[in-house]
Amino acid sequence: MKTQSYSNHIRYYAPHHFVLYPLLLILLGTAIYFIFSREAERAIWIFISIGLFLISWLAFMLRQHYALTLQDRIVRLELRYRYFALTGERLELFENQLSQSQLFALRFAPDDELPGLLKRALQENLSGDAIKKSIINWKPDYHRV
Repeated sequence: MKTQSYSNHIRYYAPHHFVLYPLLLILLGTAIYFIFSREAERAIWIFISIGLFLISWLAFMLRQHYALTLQDRIVRLELRYRYFALTGERLELFENQLSQSQLFALRFAPDDELPGLLKRALQENLSGDAIKKSIINWKPDYHRV
């Protein structure tokens, strides 16, 4: 497995990203083409297009919704634990001053960089992306969704 860093930390799920979604896009494109090229069957192709669009939207939303909601909670708990173990202070005291993007970016910071980077994020209001770019020794997360 390739060493994880900022440039390659996004994960793809091949059956969805490279098979299902392209197939649905091709089918939807074909159905839309037939709406305009087959006058006699226009109503049927409109319904097929709407159905394919809804299936595509549901496939995307449902696949990610439950997994990401759970993962968000786990990342928050992990950060609370790590911060407390490193500093003896509770992260919950100022966690609400950070956005989700900032919190989730901090999970890639190793233990020696986390407290300082968290303080910088609070003081300078760094974006999640800026936090990730500030990490010197990337702590990979190979188990995320």
